[in-house]
Amino acid sequence: MRTKRPGRVAWYGILFVVLAAAVVPARSIAADVSAKATREAYYGDLHLVTNYGFASYASSIDPDAAYRFARGEPVSYGGATVKRSSAPLDFLAVTDYAENMGLFKTLDDPKSAFSQTEIGRALRAHDPHVFGKIIDRMLVSREQPLLGVDPATANAVRASAWHREIEAANRHYSPGAFTTLIAYHWTCKTGGNDLDRIVVFSGDTAPLPFTSFDSNKPEDLWTYLEHQRQAGHDVLAIPHNPNLSNGLKFAQVDSWGKPIDRAYAQRRALNEPLVEITNSGVAETHPSLSPEDEFARFELFGMEGMTHPEGSYARHALGRGMELAQHIGVNPYAFGFVGGTDFDGLSDTAENAYFILQRPLSPTKTTVAGVADGKLYPQMRMTPVTAGSGSLTGVWAERNTREAIFAALRRKETFATSGTRLKFRFFGGWTYGRDLLQQKDWVSTAYQHGVPMGGELPSQVANQRAPAFAIWAAKDPHGANLDRLQVIKVYLKNGTIAESIYDVALSNGRQVDARTGKAPAVGNTVNLQNATYTNTIGAPELSTVWQDPQFDFRTPAAYYLRVLEIPTPRWSTIAAVQRKQPPPADVPATIQERGWSSPIWFTPAAK
Repeated sequence: MRTKRPGRVAWYGILFVVLAAAVVPARSIAADVSAKATREAYYGDLHLVTNYGFASYASSIDPDAAYRFARGEPVSYGGATVKRSSAPLDFLAVTDYAENMGLFKTLDDPKSAFSQTEIGRALRAHDPHVFGKIIDRMLVSREQPLLGVDPATANAVRASAWHREIEAANRHYSPGAFTTLIAYHWTCKTGGNDLDRIVVFSGDTAPLPFTSFDSNKPEDLWTYLEHQRQAGHDVLAIPHNPNLSNGLKFAQVDSWGKPIDRAYAQRRALNEPLVEITNSGVAETHPSLSPEDEFARFELFGMEGMTHPEGSYARHALGRGMELAQHIGVNPYAFGFVGGTDFDGLSDTAENAYFILQRPLSPTKTTVAGVADGKLYPQMRMTPVTAGSGSLTGVWAERNTREAIFAALRRKETFATSGTRLKFRFFGGWTYGRDLLQQKDWVSTAYQHGVPMGGELPSQVANQRAPAFAIWAAKDPHGANLDRLQVIKVYLKNGTIAESIYDVALSNGRQVDARTGKAPAVGNTVNLQNATYTNTIGAPELSTVWQDPQFDFRTPAAYYLRVLEIPTPRWSTIAAVQRKQPPPADVPATIQERGWSSPIWFTPAAK
């Protein structure tokens, strides 16, 4: 599988305009390319829940503490003082649940309205089964009044909490040093399946969130977003955990069961330009969708046995979007990739920090209340150990400010990693030479004559048989060496979705076997007894200029870069060593951390 009779004065005016138009754009183009070439990679988290939300209400981490921790400051957590194990983040969006935001914090007051309810009393009594009841009543059956609290009371609490969220974000915003983005989590479980979205605003103000209690249809959320943009609040939504949606995130029909049409596709492309490809689990692809992808079984989050993965994974959605575009003229799924960490308010994605900060669990425990009972995600076979260590979003932006970061998100010049600070570039163009990467100003040339990750290739240049891709990647300065660079191509073959995987750069002089089309493994230096590894294999940097050997100008295609590190100890193995236990048998002992660029698209010229 390679897988538009003026007088003399008017004529002078027209002449001036023509001359200006002939000169100014050239300077503008040069300045624009120069500005683009100064873009730097900034790392952040677009999905983080604090104790303002129901899932983490018992945590000591509120939005203020979450921002301080992300900036590298020590905070109090679980009776101890904790600090990020690696460099501070460049940006952060606290995304607390819009539904009943702040309500669970009122449990601190035993006389609050919520404390007096059945659920409130059970929570205060530390009933271990109450979380499942909350999931069922609030998100599945959606009983009224919600959780036994008068709606007017809950709405007043929510408005107050949202005001405090905005204040915290603005207080911690430090342009050039640390960017905060006002955001929230639209939490929607339909039939037990995940339709959640992360809603991110660009500025320093935001209206009261639209919740799934207002509507559980994403189209109604888009209407809210469209009204907010008309009111001057630029905003976008990001689908969360599509792998838990049972095919609904990237369906072929709308929320009413009608086939997706052009209007739907246009709205979706505008309102949801990105997707969360990785979080606690990875939603790139599934082994049953990509049987020839030897790296498809990665952090599947208990979804290994999923029977109908179509519409639940990003790679397949790229192809489905092209299929739909063939019929309706617009691709609803031409999205870029981002990642996040989600729970507990402490954004630290390192494997050696995860089990201490995010999930102080023994890898031998086997149940998760409210999830393992089957009311949510019926196809999931989840245990605490199946959760990944959280993920990062990377953006290429001119500066670390709200304006620049949000602009990068909007144009999809983004990438995601499984938690490591990989740094990589991915450009596509028709005229890149093989020696491009040897040029001192190769990035300027790449921008000038092509498009970066998240871009659409221009119409084909005459006499060019295939687009070329300029690819460069460097290891996390404090992490593992690189194993390989892969280009994943998704395209239509005879009208159906197909994919090809190309190993375009390999470390240690390895070559792809011409017979099998596969590259030999990089090796493994992990010591399972003490959960360590060495960088004696792999490479600190890899790069290449690559052309698609099977390019067909008649066929739409999407290309994205996947960067793999050498094997390192998984968090569960580190936890097991700390507790003097054997590594758990139901997850791999080692992990190949990785990163994914947003795709670059090719669309054949209209006939």
